[in-house]
Amino acid sequence: MNIILKNIPNIFTLLNLLFGLVAIIFSFENLLISSLCIFIGIILDFFDGFFARLLNLQSDFGKQLDSFADFVTSGLAPGFILMQLIYQNENDVLIPEKIFHYNNVIYLFGLLIPIFSAIRLAKFNIDENQKNNFLGLPTPAVAIFIASLPLIAQYQIPTFVSSSIYLIFLSIILSFLLISNIPLFSFKISQGQNQKTKIIRILFVLISIILLLIFQFVGIPFIVVLYLILSIINNQL
Repeated sequence: MNIILKNIPNIFTLLNLLFGLVAIIFSFENLLISSLCIFIGIILDFFDGFFARLLNLQSDFGKQLDSFADFVTSGLAPGFILMQLIYQNENDVLIPEKIFHYNNVIYLFGLLIPIFSAIRLAKFNIDENQKNNFLGLPTPAVAIFIASLPLIAQYQIPTFVSSSIYLIFLSIILSFLLISNIPLFSFKISQGQNQKTKIIRILFVLISIILLLIFQFVGIPFIVVLYLILSIINNQL
């Protein structure tokens, strides 16, 4: 029982990794299920850190394992979804078994996400200054943004999801934000956070709930943008 207790955070991390792998598999068959798996994986990612801090079970092994799981669920899987959306806009179908087509390779822009996610995670692992806040957009935020796109597409309303150019532009912008040095507030509860950050965080949660209630899945990209805006405001106050 003691062994199980000590490995509770790692169990959540491995489950996160599992759902990330399943998300990649379904990205070639059903983007909605793939997106759902990413959302579940990100929720599991939150709980592995939560229990690690609650039970004081933080370790270098857990940190590295969490990073590998994040790369798959919040980097590789969203990259495949974005790649599939671009390909689908150009060909009206998902990528078949033969992935590479020499006549049209713009869908490969979607792979910028896992590439820059790997850089982002590597920087995070060696940076001791990102314990109470982040430098650059966290990979889960990018994953949530991209995973919401297939859900938004189901509304069948004119959005940027139906434009390959916009999706390519989105891939480039999100990749830049991943490795940027923009300070962003963290949701970790710690002793060092000031009152200003706590108020900003509460404001973010309240506005996010309102956006979800009004716009449902369409509100998710706006929530990520809101996170950026409130973080910049927090930095200026």
